[in-house]
Amino acid sequence: MGLIEQAREWLSQDPDPVTRDELQALIDANDTAELEDRFAGRLQFGTAGLRGALGAGPNRMNRVIVAQAAAGLAAYLVEREVKPSVVVGYDARHNSDVFARDTAEIMEGAGVHAHLLPTHLPTPVLAFAIRHLGCSSGVMVTASHNPPQDNGYKVYLSDSSQIVPPEDTDISDAIDRVGRVDELPRSDAYELLGPEVAEAYIEAVVALPEGGARDIVAVYTPMHGVGRDTLVETVARAGFPALHVVRQQGDPDPDFPTVAFPNPEEPGAMDLSLKLASEVAADIIVANDPDADRCAVGVRDGESYRMFSGDQVGALLADFLLRRGVTGTYASSIVSSDLLGRISAAYNQPWQQTLTGFKWIGKIPDLAYGYEEALGYSVAPDIARDKDGVSAIITVLELAAGLKAEGRSLVDRLDDIYREHGLHATTQLSVRVEDLSIITRAMETLRTNPPSTLGGQNVTAVDDLADGYRGLPPTDGIRLQLDGGARIICRPSGTEPKLKCYLEIVVPVDDSIEAARTKADVALAAIKKDLAAALGL
Repeated sequence: MGLIEQAREWLSQDPDPVTRDELQALIDANDTAELEDRFAGRLQFGTAGLRGALGAGPNRMNRVIVAQAAAGLAAYLVEREVKPSVVVGYDARHNSDVFARDTAEIMEGAGVHAHLLPTHLPTPVLAFAIRHLGCSSGVMVTASHNPPQDNGYKVYLSDSSQIVPPEDTDISDAIDRVGRVDELPRSDAYELLGPEVAEAYIEAVVALPEGGARDIVAVYTPMHGVGRDTLVETVARAGFPALHVVRQQGDPDPDFPTVAFPNPEEPGAMDLSLKLASEVAADIIVANDPDADRCAVGVRDGESYRMFSGDQVGALLADFLLRRGVTGTYASSIVSSDLLGRISAAYNQPWQQTLTGFKWIGKIPDLAYGYEEALGYSVAPDIARDKDGVSAIITVLELAAGLKAEGRSLVDRLDDIYREHGLHATTQLSVRVEDLSIITRAMETLRTNPPSTLGGQNVTAVDDLADGYRGLPPTDGIRLQLDGGARIICRPSGTEPKLKCYLEIVVPVDDSIEAARTKADVALAAIKKDLAAALGL
């Protein structure tokens, strides 16, 4: 079938007048370059579900792609259960509500009883709802912290964690077998939920704080996403003072007008929060990403403020839970700091590393706490076996308030951890590309011609994660060990067109924490510079 014929076939089953008009315009203009891009392949369904730019055609996020995904997932569930069920949630991105309603109708039409959340809500509410309602599966329509032109489709199974192999392949195969979406049975007999599920989630999070300290002044931004209303209500019920919400980023807005990328890690994204913190003399800053499954934390640093890294917050939360006596496995992704291993060992609790992606952490049976350096934390796996930016913020507020009552701060506690276990300093070399072949070439260079030295330190070991590493499943990544104690992991991002390299160095703290910090900063800067050159970036 020729390109124009493929486009016309696609157009004939598309239920969305916007994307139909978009595709018809490309056909009328005979825009073969754009059509080839739209029809070069299909958005691939994997362990991250679906994620891509909105638009017409199989290589974009649209109602046809979503209908195929919903029908494939429904077929997978029907084949395995007598009375399967699903709960569907969505964020405030463009078309999220439409994609969610399509999913509910197609699921119900296929014999999977569907529950639809009543409005846009945080991703952790959806993850919580799966076990709360006893569902076989969950679907969250969100692209998390991706740019505004994107949307996505996360799939969970009954344990409230995201899918991992082989489920992703099985569901993908079922999607491939779906025929024309305009012939799929639909039903509006799905159950539109009221506020009771979000209410139950809030009650569960409110029950987390154990200490009595509540005096804390906090600035908060939902980053134009859906976290504000849920978090503000939770904070109030837990007895903390009202948050100072960044007004310009308070309302859900799918265009994210104040930021280049709606991700607290991106340069400039937290500028408005930092400014407001100075104006209100805040003790801390807390932030969610647009679907509120991530949490960022900022702290007072002298007369100004700075943001903590995900590894620093991860260590603080683990230390807090361990001091409280929470037992079980403490887990982190392989690209996160090894500091968690040292902290958990000090309390005789097991530490387990997983591949990147919270879906792997969520599968650990006796999980007590899990985190990944990309601002993802599970402080209460009994609420949801997924990262949860709302419960993480409540726990950060409790920790900070308790320290403040002692005349101390999060910085003071982190320095205590460093004195005991060594200063674990981390940084990233992250490169966003338009041409994905740049990432492929960089990874191939690292595999076939790794550097012998970086930052004046000898490279002592090169591990290809595609061969499996310490019992983990194979993945596309390279790990470098340096003789000075530093380690580097390089991998393509699973959700964005980025090459990510994660650097860590450990410096013993003798007398001065500042001297150790300076030594670590100098060493990391030198390693990062040489690594960029070695990768040809």
